[in-house]
Amino acid sequence: MQRRGFKMKKALLVTHVSGFVPQFEMNNVRILQHMGYEVHYASNFHNPSYGDDNSRLEGTGIVCHQIDFARSPLKIENIIAYKQLKHLMQTIHFELVHCHTPVGGVLARLAAHATHTGPVIYTVHGFHFYTGAPIRNWLLYYPIERFLARYTDMLITINEEDYQRAETFSAKPVRRIHGVGMSLEKKDILLGAQLTELRKKLGLEDSDFIIVSAGELNKNKNQIMVLKALSEMETQNYCYLVCGKGPLKEKLETYVKEHQMQDRVRFLGYRKDLENILQLADLFVMPSMREGMPTAVMEAMKYQLPVVGTNIRGNRELIVEGKTGYLVPLNDSQEMAKKILDIMDHPSLKKEMGERAAVKITEYSSELVEQEMLKNYKEVIAAYKQGST
Repeated sequence: MQRRGFKMKKALLVTHVSGFVPQFEMNNVRILQHMGYEVHYASNFHNPSYGDDNSRLEGTGIVCHQIDFARSPLKIENIIAYKQLKHLMQTIHFELVHCHTPVGGVLARLAAHATHTGPVIYTVHGFHFYTGAPIRNWLLYYPIERFLARYTDMLITINEEDYQRAETFSAKPVRRIHGVGMSLEKKDILLGAQLTELRKKLGLEDSDFIIVSAGELNKNKNQIMVLKALSEMETQNYCYLVCGKGPLKEKLETYVKEHQMQDRVRFLGYRKDLENILQLADLFVMPSMREGMPTAVMEAMKYQLPVVGTNIRGNRELIVEGKTGYLVPLNDSQEMAKKILDIMDHPSLKKEMGERAAVKITEYSSELVEQEMLKNYKEVIAAYKQGST
């Protein structure tokens, strides 16, 4: 029970899409609540991204504030969002601001600076400028992030490439954590009969080699690379389960029909039971063009799956070449096909890679990341208080 006259400290989380906190940041919410903070969340709740985003916030104790963020940083609507954020910070006294996502990170730091709100933490879940990124990304995002670093009391990265780049900015300190925290608990372990029932429900043959990917069906997630790789394989002894929804679904389905792969590819949509699907799988694929620290890969590794992924930031830290899976050049569908076939043809290799993957992922456990974030919160709060006196 709150003591009479006692004012609870308030922390503000900011993202431009409302699904981000329930999907990735609930560990941080719990840490802040245990530290005595009332957690507020500013986002666009009319723009869900991960299924039933908003309903997952119910019963969490989080106070939500609608901010009309646009997804694109170039949209004029973000001027309105900035004014809304500024008004929120002027109306409610926040003792901590923790922002995520590019648009949320930009507007939150500008608003916090304008209203003298702090300290401000920005967690980078993958800079849009990265090794191999289009020059447009460097011209647009790099100057913005470098400039805003001066309004950042702590900048946190989740992979090594971003950490090394952020170290050159004026934000001090820069910290690196091991992703967003992966629960190592395996939920709803399926027994033999349950696995058989699920295979039947999905129309899978007992002899099928099950390949799975998970993520929004968009250009960045690059599922077309997997389809091209599979179309080049002579064997038909597989089934590719595509988990996720998104704007490119129709285009991907058209490719499947044109290459007569309808019997070998299933579009499953957004799956709340992804962990059940992973228990069926033999291999996970991650063909993305850009990642920060892919949680889908981490989930797959937890279930002892080898991973074939593109040789990009994030994937490189999780997939140990030849040990927990294979890294292939971006959009090299022929090389991806070779690596898929290698694992298909060598069951003992698949088993060994999967076992090593499950060991590797313990480095990214929720317990470890929670310890890192608790330390980071305490550090930035103490430094801010000291600087304010």
